[in-house]
Amino acid sequence: MERHYGWVIVAAGAVITCLAMGAMFALPVYLQPIADQTGWTRAGISGAMTMGFIVMGIAGFVWGTLTDRIGARPVVIVAAVMLGLGLFIASRATDLLVFQLAYGGLVGASGGAFFAPLIATTLGWFDKHRSLAVSLVSLGGGVAPMTITPLATVLIGSFGWRDAMTMTAISAACLIVPAAFLIRRAPEALLEAPSPSSDVVPAEKPPTRIAALFRTPQFIVLAAVFFLCCGAHSGPIFHTVSYAMLCGASALAAASIYSVEGFAGLFGRVFFGMLADRIGVKRVIIGGLLLQAAGIYSYIYVTELTHFYLLALVLGLVYGGVMPLYSVLARDYFGPKVMGTVLGGITMTSAIGMAFGPVGGGYLYDTFGNYHWLYVASAAVGLAAALLALAFPPKTEQSAPPNALPA
Repeated sequence: MERHYGWVIVAAGAVITCLAMGAMFALPVYLQPIADQTGWTRAGISGAMTMGFIVMGIAGFVWGTLTDRIGARPVVIVAAVMLGLGLFIASRATDLLVFQLAYGGLVGASGGAFFAPLIATTLGWFDKHRSLAVSLVSLGGGVAPMTITPLATVLIGSFGWRDAMTMTAISAACLIVPAAFLIRRAPEALLEAPSPSSDVVPAEKPPTRIAALFRTPQFIVLAAVFFLCCGAHSGPIFHTVSYAMLCGASALAAASIYSVEGFAGLFGRVFFGMLADRIGVKRVIIGGLLLQAAGIYSYIYVTELTHFYLLALVLGLVYGGVMPLYSVLARDYFGPKVMGTVLGGITMTSAIGMAFGPVGGGYLYDTFGNYHWLYVASAAVGLAAALLALAFPPKTEQSAPPNALPA
């Protein structure tokens, strides 16, 4: 029975991720009501989200390292309180700086406490079906825009943005904290179990010291591939709505491209997770990165809304499915005892990669007057990610087990 408790961790992780990410990333629907009522600039309000991304990336590393020491449960509980407190302060703020510090600081810091700790814990519970389990936990993040965001819109319309954000703050904290009590460490026997579907060579005696860990070739390549992957798709994700509108689509139709990508991403997580468990996570990541690069490049030939939707289906399926698998690759390389630290580190690099795309895309558009070179450059970055992923050494019969950690 204890062996099957991992699926309880998966369910709790999916719920927690949905609530936390939904509460944090609902800010776009608050933008207009906040600006109308307070007179704050859109740039100032949006700056809270920018700050949140930066803080989340840095905090994710700290939370991940802490998880290796004390476990995910206390980390998630503390983060849930921070999330609720940050949203509550932001909802009552009458000064823009206070709003930015509450949302970008407290809420952003709490956002970094959910991915690495929950995924690291989930990985410890599974010797089989690791890829599928991690993908299902990340499913919560994909469901959030379809559930929490519309709910926030309804609450804003009925009660105003301040009360809506207050209700979100209280509800999120009150639901996440009980769910966090379901999170617990995996038994030692499961922690030491190798992954039968692993297709990479584990690091031989991976170090436990952070500085030494981050200097290993495995971590450097993994972090670099994750960085390039996120750098490749962040620009197209951010600018495609504008590109579709330039091609003649209405604002509403162009915005719906995001919904198609999000919906496809739900299926991508399950499909790619199951496929990785069957043929190996490295093969799936490389194939997904190649398909992502081809899809991004195809945008230069797209002008009709129907074609935008088709590409959104492909890209949503691919990057939604590939993103959770980096953590499985990390588990196959480094074992379970430093997972929080490793995941925190690669998540921080991915956040930096995500930050380059929107700015770079805007620069290329301002320079050339169109989005052609954004998609060419993004496809090239995506192809570089796939080529770099080939540097992961393949598994052989003589490969050491992934649990070769020093005492």
